[in-house]
Amino acid sequence: MVSILEVKKGDRVRLANGWYATMLNNDMRGHTRLALVEGFCTEAGSVYTTDIKLVMREDGSLYPVTHTPGQVKAAAKRKVFGF
Repeated sequence: MVSILEVKKGDRVRLANGWYATMLNNDMRGHTRLALVEGFCTEAGSVYTTDIKLVMREDGSLYPVTHTPGQVKAAAKRKVFGF
């Protein structure tokens, strides 16, 4: 498992919806990160850190991501509101 605090700029990640993204910033303590998301089209935008489920390392392997307690708490609050 990899801590979300170790996911840095340039890392490839897999999101909860199955899309891949490349991290564009190093703001590791926030609840959102800037990423280049490859979905229906490729675009840069904010993603919730709790939507980052896997991170790809140099060997091409995907590792699960653990989140901070604050991020998990914020995700639970968003879920109540339907997000």
